[in-house]
Amino acid sequence: MAAAGDGERLLLTQRLKAAVHYTVGCLCQEVEEDKDIGFSKQSIAAISEITFRQCETFARDLEMFARHAKRSTINTEDVKLLARRSSSLLKYITQKSDELASSNLEQKEKKKKKSSAAKGERTPGEKEAAVTENEDSNMS
Repeated sequence: MAAAGDGERLLLTQRLKAAVHYTVGCLCQEVEEDKDIGFSKQSIAAISEITFRQCETFARDLEMFARHAKRSTINTEDVKLLARRSSSLLKYITQKSDELASSNLEQKEKKKKKSSAAKGERTPGEKEAAVTENEDSNMS
């Protein structure tokens, strides 16, 4: 049974390597057109292999960061920790992370308002306005 799992893992690894190789080939073609230089098949294969190995290293590091924090899930803080050596990459990841966080917060607020409206409840802002309106009418 373990041999079947190993065979499947090997097949998946080969497919992933092929996808990386294809992507590197496409990127090299773009660079060739832009910069008017050429890449040999060997250089594309070498870049692909280095890229694949670096991604494996990144994956192991991310797993270790999460495990060190006693978590089983990798989160954005782990990715930021991985990118700490490249200030421009860290800045970009932090910016995108903040954008996602604010977008998620907006989505939650919209969801909360919809569920409150469906139940006939007032939002906190509406409740405050109603209390102020009620206090004003009591003073008259």
